[in-house]
Amino acid sequence: MTIEAERMGPPSRLLLLLEMRAFWELGAFFASIPMMRMMPRGDGHSVLVLPGLMAGDTSTKPLRAFLEDRGYVPYGWDLGRNYGPRPGVEEGMTAKLNEIAEQSGRKVSIIGWSLGGLYARVLAHRAPGIVRQVITLGTPFTGDPRASNAWRLYELTSGLSVDDPHWREALEGSLTVPVTSIYSRSDGIVSWQCSVERERAQAENIEVEGSHCGLGVNPAVLYAIAHRLAQPEGEWRPFRAVPMHRMLYPDPGRERQAVFGAT
Repeated sequence: MTIEAERMGPPSRLLLLLEMRAFWELGAFFASIPMMRMMPRGDGHSVLVLPGLMAGDTSTKPLRAFLEDRGYVPYGWDLGRNYGPRPGVEEGMTAKLNEIAEQSGRKVSIIGWSLGGLYARVLAHRAPGIVRQVITLGTPFTGDPRASNAWRLYELTSGLSVDDPHWREALEGSLTVPVTSIYSRSDGIVSWQCSVERERAQAENIEVEGSHCGLGVNPAVLYAIAHRLAQPEGEWRPFRAVPMHRMLYPDPGRERQAVFGAT
């Protein structure tokens, strides 16, 4: 990570105002239901879906309904609103993950939206043997923790500093399971540079157009999720957008030098 990326500030006020697009994206979700029923189907494995800051399972209900329609067994986190990693949160998520894996007898995929993506990465770091893959949506897992318009809210609700080192070793270490980071350059909450995975085996970035608050209902995001989850276990391959999808999925590699420096 370059010094410039580490010192990056939060998204502009204009981008923050553009988060109102989430209402349009929710409308696009419902309008796209017939098309979404043609997206790749899965093999019936379980998917744990973790919400963002100040959100609960209601916020991920459309995403979980989509996953169920595509043949998966989706689960909410069942821990109420996400007020940050307060006492009992990590234990509750770990217990939920273990319960799902034991009931299904299979590895579990985890999808985390924003702060929920940090949780997903921590769970995969702690228990890689029962995690099939991790998909994060607009999750700031690298760079300056203050490069966000939500860091003060995080500190207020969690009672923790964004500089708290509790999960640092899990977030900084490379995961041993496949991981996909889906992000938008026009995210008004999180600076997109903080959601970019370093190039390595079984790790990828997928860029979409849209708001932070609408990522969980964005049809382009849902197609990418369906494509990722439908891969046979143990046969993970990086996402490759076909030519007709280039407008939906810009090449995330074009920012690599700006974020990480010349290679």
